[in-house]
Amino acid sequence: MSWLLLIGAGLVEIAWSQSIEPTRGFTRPLPTLVCAVLMIGAVYLLARAMEGLPVGTAYAVFTGIGAIGAIALGVLVHHDPVSPGRLAAVALIVGGVVLARMTTPAA
Repeated sequence: MSWLLLIGAGLVEIAWSQSIEPTRGFTRPLPTLVCAVLMIGAVYLLARAMEGLPVGTAYAVFTGIGAIGAIALGVLVHHDPVSPGRLAAVALIVGGVVLARMTTPAA
């Protein structure tokens, strides 16, 4: 269950990362409220996941999921540039998340 909570936290973090720009520096009330709710939701799910996972593993996987999602949405939605270096970075992050999952002992 902890891993499912962690994946959920990572997915909410991806949504949160995309909700920051529409706030326009936190000057727009409704987008700012959405951003805050997503941030709180991501941290809540992360905290729940940490009840059954080591803190270091949970946080590394959480940020890895968020980074991969933010990069992917940046490329797909915002037309951010793709380069061999960025693809290598994503591959390393994915590898790190998989390795963390495979080597974390069961609670």
